[in-house]
Amino acid sequence: MPKVGLKRLFFKTSPSPSSAKTFSNSLMDENIETARSIISKWDLITPCHKTPSLSLSPAMVPLFTNTRHDAKQYLKAVTSLQSTMQNLVALDSSSDSIVQSQFLMKLAMKRLQTEFYRILSENRDNLDPESVTSTDRQSSSVSEDDDSLSEEEFRFSGGTVSTVVMADLKSIVECMVSAGYSKECIKIYVMMRKSIVDEALYRLGVEKLSFSQVQKMDWEVLESKIKCWVNSVRVAVRTLFHGERLLCDYIFGSSERKIAESCFAAICRDGAVTLFGFPENVVKGKKTPEKMFRTLDLYNAISRNRPQIESIFSSESTFSIRLQVCASQARLGEAIRTMLINFECAIQKESSKIPVPGGGIHPLTRYVMNYIAFLGDYNDALPEIVADWPQNPLPESYYRSSHGEGKNRSSELAERIAWLILVLLCKLDAKAELYKEVALSYLFLANNMQYVVVKVRTSNLKCILGEHWLSKHEPKVKEYVSKYESVAWGKVFTTLPENLTAEQARVIFENFKIAVREACRAQFSWVVPDPNLHAEIKASITDKLEPIYKVFFEKYQFGSDADFRLENDLSVILSGCVSSSQTTPSPLCLKHR
Repeated sequence: MPKVGLKRLFFKTSPSPSSAKTFSNSLMDENIETARSIISKWDLITPCHKTPSLSLSPAMVPLFTNTRHDAKQYLKAVTSLQSTMQNLVALDSSSDSIVQSQFLMKLAMKRLQTEFYRILSENRDNLDPESVTSTDRQSSSVSEDDDSLSEEEFRFSGGTVSTVVMADLKSIVECMVSAGYSKECIKIYVMMRKSIVDEALYRLGVEKLSFSQVQKMDWEVLESKIKCWVNSVRVAVRTLFHGERLLCDYIFGSSERKIAESCFAAICRDGAVTLFGFPENVVKGKKTPEKMFRTLDLYNAISRNRPQIESIFSSESTFSIRLQVCASQARLGEAIRTMLINFECAIQKESSKIPVPGGGIHPLTRYVMNYIAFLGDYNDALPEIVADWPQNPLPESYYRSSHGEGKNRSSELAERIAWLILVLLCKLDAKAELYKEVALSYLFLANNMQYVVVKVRTSNLKCILGEHWLSKHEPKVKEYVSKYESVAWGKVFTTLPENLTAEQARVIFENFKIAVREACRAQFSWVVPDPNLHAEIKASITDKLEPIYKVFFEKYQFGSDADFRLENDLSVILSGCVSSSQTTPSPLCLKHR
């Protein structure tokens, strides 16, 4: 139905008899008339002097329906009209036909602008980034029944709703951009898609937090937010931003490349800068060793997603996002190095003067080795962090890298870890001097060295330090055990001399039993927490004590009653300290806990 006031435009005046129309002019008039009939049919029901609202009237029938036959016809008419306008301008830029064509083009653009908004608004769920990403993984084909666009125009496939919707949006963009109305469709697109991205980031737990807000948080609260961020960043990069980039590239792909890039940047820039700026705010505060592993989690999350980030945000328009990612990762690396220095200082400054009861595992040993073992689990990120970082020279007798000749990132990490363990071992040497009993100090060193060695062998530290490190330190455990036995049991081993009379033998044998029981009494509270080391020490002492005991008994027959008593003593002495309730001491009364 023609609008009021448009009669002069929609009904051509008869040409004067003197005007001789060329075939070309007639064809252009025909094109304008065809465009007028189609565009006026779908014109928005609003007064001509007002700009149509972007919201859809309930009475309006969508132009882009399931079959989209009318949409194809409409777009074809607009394209033909544009071509006609270009020809008219070339022939006569003041022609009345140009004025009519321009008016028709404005009506068409307003209609397409409204359709563009409607499609985006009604298909928020169909165009979520996850759907777009999964659609992109399918093969590029389209049903022959789809008459709205040619097969070559589809990059996505499968006949899904998102496939069809994206194709419709792309066709509208191509038409509007070609007609010089790129700003209008870009404004709508950015407004709609940015709200979707911001909402998705909010659901992922991404918050815009200032440095002061982050620093005022209790560590437990901040740690929880770090865990949430680590879980969210992969989804944000590989699904949200990736899907949004695919959608932008597809819909605006036929236009200038800069249009797609600027659209994507406007949609994602704020959310991405907020997301990737969080780690930088976290590490601006105190860099205590306790924050190390969450900081490494942040670094790992960026490092693992860095290739995708660089690919997705590769344009000049998204340079600020790449800059923020680089800044955050650099700050995280600096913070981790500082934490490693603080950790080393904390080991060196540990000043407790109270010996561990029974020569057991020192709390410092447990803390440091568990800490270092956890560091070993980050051997994909740490080599990059410690690369080219000055390292104190290690004694060659203590450690030689097993990673071949020359420096590389793996060997640099190995040397850093080996150095931290060396600092610990030096502290343990000093702790051993706190014991009054020399034998107990050696047992303390054996226990703690065993703990260190076992922790290395049973963790990822084995791969980092290599067998060479273990081959250097495992014998030290045996060395400490040997010194412990020599001091604690040397007197017992030398109590039974040879070539004695029967009477002398009886007296010396009693002295032997007294020496054994005194040794047991002295060691009753000593401990060997490691079950394997406990068994090895017991076996070693048994191997040395039992032959002396039996040979002396067999050589100097003490009678059947004594025989029974001594065999019983022997079984008790060599039985080991099985439980804390045992009342009879044994040669190795070392509690296993």
